[in-house]
Amino acid sequence: MSKKQIYYSDKYNDEEFEYRHVVLPKQLSKLVPSSHLMSEDEWRGLGVQQSQGWIHYMIHKPEPHILLFRRPLPKD
Repeated sequence: MSKKQIYYSDKYNDEEFEYRHVVLPKQLSKLVPSSHLMSEDEWRGLGVQQSQGWIHYMIHKPEPHILLFRRPLPKD
């Protein structure tokens, strides 16, 4: 599976977290567990590449190929 087929959104944030979503090719959606949020090792195993600190925080059941990530904003 080509890493070029994985889409990374721009980052966006609120007062507490920085967010982004990652869209996997539909073929990979079969490998996304529906029973739990993925660990970093699991999402990296699917070919997702991003800096450390991102946490898979929500499953959007209608679109399992879209992974939702967040990480805390740095404290000032």
